[in-house]
Amino acid sequence: MVSGGSAIRGSRVGSGPMGEQDRGVHAERIAVSYWDAQGNETVRYFAANLPEEEIPAVIDSPTTGLPAGRDRENPPQLAKNEPYKTHLAYVKERRTEEEAKQILEDALEKLRERRGTSA
Repeated sequence: MVSGGSAIRGSRVGSGPMGEQDRGVHAERIAVSYWDAQGNETVRYFAANLPEEEIPAVIDSPTTGLPAGRDRENPPQLAKNEPYKTHLAYVKERRTEEEAKQILEDALEKLRERRGTSA
């Protein structure tokens, strides 16, 4: 014997008609378009009563990862990353070779005096 038919076959339990009368009124929204350097458009939605200064000027494009701005003709460019600098690189920017040799010599002299191996 085959099981009986059901009027709700294919429907999830508790489902009903969809629409504003059942789900409430949707808040007013505004669509804001952003463009990346490759010309891709991304649309984000914000509450209509949100102040203009709270809407971001730049976002990360979900398709390319590039920064995307609101001006289609002048999208933001990818910022040039500075290479990682070591502590030594920063020290070399501040000191000349002669200063470095003098500081090293002074530090070695103090170390020798503490150890009692000063020449």
